[in-house]
Amino acid sequence: MYKFAIDRGGTFTDVFAICPTGQIQVMKLLSEDPDHYKDAPLEAIYKILSSQLPDKYTKRCNIDTKHIEWIRMGTTVATNALLERKGEPIALVVTKGFKDILEIGNQSRDDIFELNIKRPQLLYEEVIEVDERVVIKQDVCQINNKTCEVVVGNTGDYLEIWKPINLQVLRQNLEKVFAKGIKSLAVVLLHSYTFPKHEELVEKVAKDIGFTQITLSSHVIPMVKVVPRGLTACADAYLTPHIKDYIKGFSSGFRNGLQDLNVLFMQSDGGLASVNKFSGCRSILSGPAGGVVGFAHTTYDDLGNDLPIIGFDMGGTSTDVSRYSNAFEHTFETKTAGITIQTPQLDIQTVAAGGGSKLYFRDGLFVVGPESAGAYPGPTCYRNNGSLTVTDANLCLGRIIPKYFPKIFGPQKDQPLDIKETNNAFIKLTDNINEFLEKSESYEKKLLTVEEVAIGFVKVANESMCRPIRAITQGKGYDTANHILACFGGAGGQHACAIARSLGMSKVFIHKYSGILSAFGMALADVVHEETIPTSFEYNIKYFDEMDKRIINMINKCNKELKLQDFKDEDIKVEIYLNMRYEKTDFPVMTQTDGLTKDSSQFCSEDNFKNSFLTLYKREFGFTLSNRNILVDDIRVRGIGSYNELKFSQKSSEKSNSMPQLIDETNCYFEYLGHLKTPIYLMNDLKYGHQIDGPAIIIDTNFTVLIEPNCRADITQKGNILIEVKRLKQTFLGTNLDPIQLSIFSHRFMSIAEQMGRVLQRTSISTNIKERLDFSCALFGPNGGLVSNAPHIPVHLGSMGKAVEFQLKHLKDDLHSGDVILTNHPLAGGSHLPDLTVITPVFYSNDKKPIFFVANRGHHADIGGLTPGSMPPHSTSIYEEGAAIISFKLVKDGVFQEKGITDILMSPSKYKGCSGTRNLSNNLSDLRAQVAANQKGISLVTELIDFYGLDVIQAYMRYIQSNADLSVRQMLKQTVETLKTNKLFATDYMDFGSKIELKIEINETTGDAVFDFTGTDEEVYGNCNAPKAVVLSAVIYCLRCLVGHDMPLNQGCLSPIQVIIPDNCILSPAEDAAVVGGNVETSQRITDVILKAFGVCAASQGTMNNITFGDENIGYYETVAGGSGATAISHGTTIHTHMTNTRITDIEIIEKRYPIIVQSFTINRGSGGTGRFNGGNGVIRQLLFRKQLILSVLTERRVFSPFGMNGGNPGKRGKNLLKISKSGRTISLGSKTSVEVNAGDLFHLETPGGGGYGQSCQ
Repeated sequence: MYKFAIDRGGTFTDVFAICPTGQIQVMKLLSEDPDHYKDAPLEAIYKILSSQLPDKYTKRCNIDTKHIEWIRMGTTVATNALLERKGEPIALVVTKGFKDILEIGNQSRDDIFELNIKRPQLLYEEVIEVDERVVIKQDVCQINNKTCEVVVGNTGDYLEIWKPINLQVLRQNLEKVFAKGIKSLAVVLLHSYTFPKHEELVEKVAKDIGFTQITLSSHVIPMVKVVPRGLTACADAYLTPHIKDYIKGFSSGFRNGLQDLNVLFMQSDGGLASVNKFSGCRSILSGPAGGVVGFAHTTYDDLGNDLPIIGFDMGGTSTDVSRYSNAFEHTFETKTAGITIQTPQLDIQTVAAGGGSKLYFRDGLFVVGPESAGAYPGPTCYRNNGSLTVTDANLCLGRIIPKYFPKIFGPQKDQPLDIKETNNAFIKLTDNINEFLEKSESYEKKLLTVEEVAIGFVKVANESMCRPIRAITQGKGYDTANHILACFGGAGGQHACAIARSLGMSKVFIHKYSGILSAFGMALADVVHEETIPTSFEYNIKYFDEMDKRIINMINKCNKELKLQDFKDEDIKVEIYLNMRYEKTDFPVMTQTDGLTKDSSQFCSEDNFKNSFLTLYKREFGFTLSNRNILVDDIRVRGIGSYNELKFSQKSSEKSNSMPQLIDETNCYFEYLGHLKTPIYLMNDLKYGHQIDGPAIIIDTNFTVLIEPNCRADITQKGNILIEVKRLKQTFLGTNLDPIQLSIFSHRFMSIAEQMGRVLQRTSISTNIKERLDFSCALFGPNGGLVSNAPHIPVHLGSMGKAVEFQLKHLKDDLHSGDVILTNHPLAGGSHLPDLTVITPVFYSNDKKPIFFVANRGHHADIGGLTPGSMPPHSTSIYEEGAAIISFKLVKDGVFQEKGITDILMSPSKYKGCSGTRNLSNNLSDLRAQVAANQKGISLVTELIDFYGLDVIQAYMRYIQSNADLSVRQMLKQTVETLKTNKLFATDYMDFGSKIELKIEINETTGDAVFDFTGTDEEVYGNCNAPKAVVLSAVIYCLRCLVGHDMPLNQGCLSPIQVIIPDNCILSPAEDAAVVGGNVETSQRITDVILKAFGVCAASQGTMNNITFGDENIGYYETVAGGSGATAISHGTTIHTHMTNTRITDIEIIEKRYPIIVQSFTINRGSGGTGRFNGGNGVIRQLLFRKQLILSVLTERRVFSPFGMNGGNPGKRGKNLLKISKSGRTISLGSKTSVEVNAGDLFHLETPGGGGYGQSCQ
């Protein structure tokens, strides 16, 4: 019987078929071709069967299933529906008070420099709020609620039912929505991960009414965190009906439908599922998952499992990379089309660089993507007036041979690739580049050839594709070079050798079916059924029996499901995972342990999972914590039914002693070598034992492989390609500026800062750094000038450079190898005291002075001072805000100075009313993480220096800064041209009346500018004084926003700018002035004033809405989103704005760990200023306190409204109210205060809306 494995992709459908004779048939056809067929997989099956059984298919008819043993499919149907928003209309059913919780999300923005902020379109059309409430029972709770029912949740937690569901009202609301034609529901109630009963009641009523798709968040993924769980439920409700419709259409192509036919679909986790188990939220990575399964099995099958593998799948618009080392690596939260999906998925990283990525030359940089030419119009060579792309560059260099490429282009779809048009486009682009180089004084007067330009773009594309590979290897503690690169997909073979060489890898593996490897992966995959339950157990002997009972129950469920699909007991195995974390941390580790089977007598013991967790945690985060409880958040059992029939059949062939058959030759261009005669071979002609030295090209129907010079391809015993890539000595790269190398170093320097950030996030322990991402990492030159700063938190951007410069001047010759400096004082380039900056000088070889610096800045939850959280709203001196550090050697001669830093962090207790740090252990852990992040940066830059030489690296550090200088100057000149003036002015006021005034004068000839803050009011008695470093951060942030495209973010941005700040004003306070509010509040006002002067957008909310509460035992800090300002082309939105971009902690996490209840969290509709484009709305957030605490608020825009622009109306002011339980009074807290709250008191926060832009058309 016939077996079909099919990957229905966005552009092409790939098919791998096994005939009864054992013959293999491979096919590739367009996924959409309505003029010729209605469905590509059906067409492929029909074509293969009709060619094999012509007497059975004399004319087109439905397919007879009796000839088919099985069909396995992966499909992008769900992904495309999500991208194009073409799913089923749905309604969201959510706990009352949280109708906007999924729209608010985690409140961070994806692109921190985008003023025209675009939020993803919501999936639901209607919202039904259910007046119900379940809360976690807490022993410390002082609210008297004795009448409520207490239940035990699935996690073992006790819960209180504060408000049961009113089923009559629920039915009425559901019927109204049903009457509007909506038949699909996503149900998301708070704490349903542990108490699903209320969601199940909703399901029962909805079924009775007639809803056809009801997705319960508690069933689809029973894990804590309501936002990702809710978004996942919405995606499932939105996509599952769409998938069912597709399956119904597919089924209609068979004579008896899919009855008695074994049809399985690939899920995002790399396992197959039966038709009735295939759902929307588990199908997003269906096609790519097949590729991962394919490269994992085929590479290990051929080469063994000595080395881990990197999968490299380069397509038209993007490239997917993944890692495999004896087991699939899963992740549990990803984002697709703006929607967070929280289900088990293969860990696949995607970068927007592929064959169709557009090529640009911008301000001296070669830029590849992220925009894609798409399938239509496609690259220039597609004959549709498309843009120059990476595909065109390969064609220009001779790496794609039109003669061997399908003739499917032009009006009649019968023409070859248009190499003439590609070459003409490259000639024009080369002329533009050379014109720029001739005019610039910075570059050599050497003109580039067309081929040099084309190879330059290919090198830049390669570097952008190397970045995600480094992220999944180096970023997780693995050595990239110690991997095999498994390349598949249509375009990857042209880049594989170069990418392997860039990453230090010596082997590239390309399977003979690499052009359709995702389809082949479907044939090799196992059937998987998973069970997941949430828990709240400590991992200790007290709970082992209870956990074992749950594991046994889950194993039985998996066995039952797989046996229903005709698997025998011996073909079923299970993988058991505990999702474990340290108490008071936020990053669980999905932990598996060796030696367990489904028949084990005991699953949890003192050693097994605990030791595995400690090993994984040490590798992932760089440390373990002693004397800290380990908690189990979830138990996960993965049942696997294995088909062994295909893991067979790649039969080994006998070794050939003949020479490989040469079919043609071409001229290929290679860097430094020029044009070389390059032999061409057909894959079908190659046999085991054939060796091909580069340069050479191997062509298959579905892929092309370039064997570069100094590489050798061997055909393996199983007929695949193994390329040995020789490590070359670096061709001497001079210190003269080269635009191609400049573009590559721009990627490399930024990649270093990004990887430092990943290490810091991984190795830190506090919520602020690990979860809210309140940190930044950067690389600095020998003079302290910023070279690259990963775009983390805007308020950190320009200020860290001043901190490095200060230490250079302060310590002078007292900087030695093995030293790490800690600072946070505004005098020393600090922002505010909770932001601790860790600076490491780097010495190379025998240099006596630092050759560069790495640094990071992280917000610590508490460093002492007047109030928990170290954000006192009423401080008047810096010493009331916590430990103030001008310069301290945190590490000296390689030794961490724990006693010294402990003394410093406890020192604020000597001031009246102040305490030392309230969480010393977290401080010390996070400081060690910051040291580790710097060490990562040092190793990566040292690696670059070893390869290129110190003089080259330092030269390109300067050149990168000069390039940023050029981009800013170009923007400023354009501003004068657009506004018809070189003088700009703006002013605005803080809530306490202080004025911030700015005059800007631009030299339209040179692009220099003066930013003069003269006229700004005096230093204030409170804490809204902003250090000069914060002003520079605001300036550099605004300049980067105004440039409007990707550019290196470094000190060069400020080179054309002279910033004048008068002494003793609010932007230049005295050494001991309080500044905690200046960093978080005044910085927002400075930003509004600068952008107002340029006239680009109305005021955003103008505050971070800093909320802290706590006592001597606990402390919590959050900043809350509001409205962004409208611009000339877009409405504002509800999000964190400008100088911050921290995430907000999920409601279920807050209520589980802290003595508060979040009563509501909604968008304050109508709070954004109206105009031609409306400002974004603020939010309303209500916190109910369960015990006595200290509440502190540090906010702005409670007096002066966020201004509109060009006739737009102002946004609504914010409001801080406290509703006192005992007296029933409601009082306004004003902008800034600290107050004692009691059990039952309610804090009501309204954040400001953004200003509108332009006069309303109404």
